[in-house]
Amino acid sequence: KKEIEILKGKVPDQSHAMKDVGYHFTNLWFAGQKQNWPLAKFYCDETRAHLKWAVRIIPVRKVTGGDLDLKPILDGIDQSLFAAVQKTIDAKSVTDFSEAYRQALGGCYSCHVASEKPYLRLHVPEQPEAKIVEFAPAE
Repeated sequence: KKEIEILKGKVPDQSHAMKDVGYHFTNLWFAGQKQNWPLAKFYCDETRAHLKWAVRIIPVRKVTGGDLDLKPILDGIDQSLFAAVQKTIDAKSVTDFSEAYRQALGGCYSCHVASEKPYLRLHVPEQPEAKIVEFAPAE
């Protein structure tokens, strides 16, 4: 039991995983806008993986009136909204990508609201998180 408690104290918290989600999801926007589809696929995959990590860290949130199981919410968002983003990347459609990305933002916010964190409002990013990454595709 003591070792388990020590390990629990070393595991990153959910906010750490969500910071990674924000990093990847922000960069996804700029990769898509520059039509760098391989980079957009990378950031989309990373966003989805880190969202799953966040839910593994805290699968159930305490909210007013009981417990909120985050896995079904994530599964729904992942299988619909993030799958739609992936389809636009596969289709190499910047117009459809922009709309799908905005819808995914809305889906993320709906989870924030359900988790009683409506103050975590999202918007299309204004600048990338990775200042060292070239978002334009290679010639």
